Amino acid sequence: MATIMVFLLTGCGGASQCQPGGGHAMRIFDLYFGRSVSGHAQVSDSEWRDFRDHVITPALPNGYTVLDGLGAWRNPRSNTTISETTKILVVAMPDAPESQSVINGIRSNWQHRFHQYVVGMTVQTGCGSFLPEEAPR
Repeated sequence: MATIMVFLLTGCGGASQCQPGGGHAMRIFDLYFGRSVSGHAQVSDSEWRDFRDHVITPALPNGYTVLDGLGAWRNPRSNTTISETTKILVVAMPDAPESQSVINGIRSNWQHRFHQYVVGMTVQTGCGSFLPEEAPR
């Protein structure tokens, strides 16, 4: 079951120019965890839950969203395109170097644990707020 988190990504003039009431500068990461493992059965739901509970949640204690997907990609080693079920992790974090380090740790852990060639990633900048807006003074 996907964890759902709603966040505000409006009112931005750039990563450092969030408009009043538009939240704070953030980086929005989308990570793509392919579940096919060469020479092995697909990463099971139980293995995914274990990874989520023991790697993702401790690294991202303020929250995240996980979506199910179906993806395709061309392996540059074999030059073959494969389709596979995918878990998509979406997380908005402060626009700071530490955020990238946390994300890289999660990606690296998946690659080593499940012998994956790569964990796809896209990154956007925006403005976000996860707390109720303060009342005007």
